[in-house]
Amino acid sequence: MADPLLYDRLVRRFMSASEREREDRERGYSGILEADLVRSEAKIEALQHPDPNSPMAYRRAPNGSIVAVEAEDEKVLDKEEGWRMWVDYQTQRFLRGEDQNFDYSAVDENDEYDDRAEEDRSRLDQYFAQEDAEYVGEGTPKGETGIQDF
Repeated sequence: MADPLLYDRLVRRFMSASEREREDRERGYSGILEADLVRSEAKIEALQHPDPNSPMAYRRAPNGSIVAVEAEDEKVLDKEEGWRMWVDYQTQRFLRGEDQNFDYSAVDENDEYDDRAEEDRSRLDQYFAQEDAEYVGEGTPKGETGIQDF
């Protein structure tokens, strides 16, 4: 999982006991142990190397445990808001190129994904939008009404 601590804070804490139990059953016992280990390691990593893009900061409590501190404007109040924030955080992380599970070079270095025609059309539209209308001819325009009459 990309950020197990943020997932716990934004999504898992709003799950009902039956939802958490179902998730744990799907993982199996070894999956539960692995998730616990990953969370513990993630807490230490977050304490030593804070992520400036994360809505959470971590510090050591007086008893030695590592606790999360939410920014006041980032407090999540319900399950739907938590899920929305989780999806947004993961989307932004992907767009910044920080998804460790995705091979960005497969897309970045593949010309099939480039939309050159759209880029050219956009540049051409922008060029013409900046152009000023000019009278092409000799002298100054006379009798121009702006209405085409054939």
